[in-house]
Amino acid sequence: MLIWLLVPLKKFWFFFNVFGYITVRTALAGITALFLSFLLGPTLIKFLQKKQIGQEIRPEGPQSHYAKKGTPSMGGLLIIGATIVPTLLWGNLANSYVWLGLGTMFFFGLVGFLDDYLKIKKKRSLGLLVRNKIILQFCLAVVFALIVLYLGFSFGPKKGFDLKFYLPFFKNWIPYLGWFYVPWIIFILVSSSNAVNLADGLDGLAIGLTLISSTALTALTYIAGHRVFSGYLGIAQVPQAAELTVFAGALTGACLGFLWFNSHPAQVFMGDVGALSLGATLAAIAILIKQELLLFTVAGVFILEAFSVLLQVSFFKLSGGKRIFKMAPLHHHFELLGWPEEKVVIRFWIVGIIFALFSLATVKLR
Repeated sequence: MLIWLLVPLKKFWFFFNVFGYITVRTALAGITALFLSFLLGPTLIKFLQKKQIGQEIRPEGPQSHYAKKGTPSMGGLLIIGATIVPTLLWGNLANSYVWLGLGTMFFFGLVGFLDDYLKIKKKRSLGLLVRNKIILQFCLAVVFALIVLYLGFSFGPKKGFDLKFYLPFFKNWIPYLGWFYVPWIIFILVSSSNAVNLADGLDGLAIGLTLISSTALTALTYIAGHRVFSGYLGIAQVPQAAELTVFAGALTGACLGFLWFNSHPAQVFMGDVGALSLGATLAAIAILIKQELLLFTVAGVFILEAFSVLLQVSFFKLSGGKRIFKMAPLHHHFELLGWPEEKVVIRFWIVGIIFALFSLATVKLR
């Protein structure tokens, strides 16, 4: 929004020309998001405490978690607000990719808000039925996929969306998916949204990993939107994605700000309103910059967490009650092995950083 106000002022003072640069506005969006988090965080926490909007603990969870019962939840509202406002301020709102990112964050957050609201109302650890939650996520993913297809069919790859499927390490084999993009997008969005939700079980774990993933995606988004860099590195050039870098930068700043309050011992939890929206947002960015497959390494720890649940449930049913892990998701397994919570979180962050660095390294290896 401010780009329309500030950049025209360059004819009076050349300094205002800097606001036309993506890098400057991305940095400003991140700083603004961080500032808003610090400014609004304490107020939100007090409000949640006053309204007795606290975390409910699963009865089958580790006993050490019972002390966390009542800790303010729904802190994801802070992340969403601290991402949307800076994006509206520093982003070019004429860019359709920016609105796709904002819409994904908002509406998946709305599903999470409904889930959190039911948990609070019913005073239990389960809100929406899993089936109903998946249905709502599926419907939102379908809408996102159809919008993307409309952009692809109507405006083509240069101004809309490229319906070709890009694979890492394969420069010459780029299959055209067309309508087959719909099930792929649905799978990526719904899976990513739930993967972050499953990892949200320890103080600072999910938001720290999201911070790492969003930082990597910010770099990848800038590269994809830059004609010279994308051409040199041999990755798909997405001109519209350049402006999406501002949104990704705001997300990174918001995650960093929320980590201040969510670090151990947590003053507030993000809740499903945060986890579902963050997972879907990471997926939306990866889809729009044509790096969906790279999301599996950028968000590698989230994938491992989700895969551990899938393995545990499948093996439990097939073996007649036996388990692979002491408890799933994976972070609970290490807790029950005797690792302190802080050690689990920091070591998972380290693994997340390794995954993110590997993802960035693959860009050059192409």
